[in-house]
Parts: sequence; C-alpha cells; structure tokens
Amino acid sequence: MNRDEALVLIKDVLTDVVPGADAAALAPAESFRDNLEMDSLDFLNFIEALSERTGLALPESDYPALNTLDGCADYVTSRTSVK
Repeated sequence: MNRDEALVLIKDVLTDVVPGADAAALAPAESFRDNLEMDSLDFLNFIEALSERTGLALPESDYPALNTLDGCADYVTSRTSVK
C-alpha cells in the first residue's frame, strides 16, 4: 500500500468510526483524536477497524504513532508492501 492509498483508507476508517467527521479538513500533523473529540472508546474502535482493513496487528505500544494522519500513513505504509 502506498502513502496516498493509506491516507484514503485512514480517512475512510475515521468517518466510519466518527459519523459526521470531516476527515478532509484535518491537518496532516494535528491530532485527529483531539480535533474530532474522540474518546478512548472511539479511538479503540478506530484502531480495531484500521487493523481489520489493513490486516496489521496494532499493538498498544504503537498507539502514540497513530494519532495523526501523517503518523498513521507512515505507520501503515512502512508495514505493508508496495506492489
């Protein structure tokens, strides 16, 4: 998966988890968790959905890297093969 594909996927997952979220308005380096006012359950639902859609294991120790669009895209891209 390339970075652009990862960003589209992440935004799709965010809008699924947070209905009404405007993922297109999020700045790449800002905490979407803060911006979208996600509580811990929302964030865990996001992690679970992202894991299901990417097939990646997302350990709790990596959650800090998954709070921004840039961080998520870098994480997903680095752990999936580009074909």
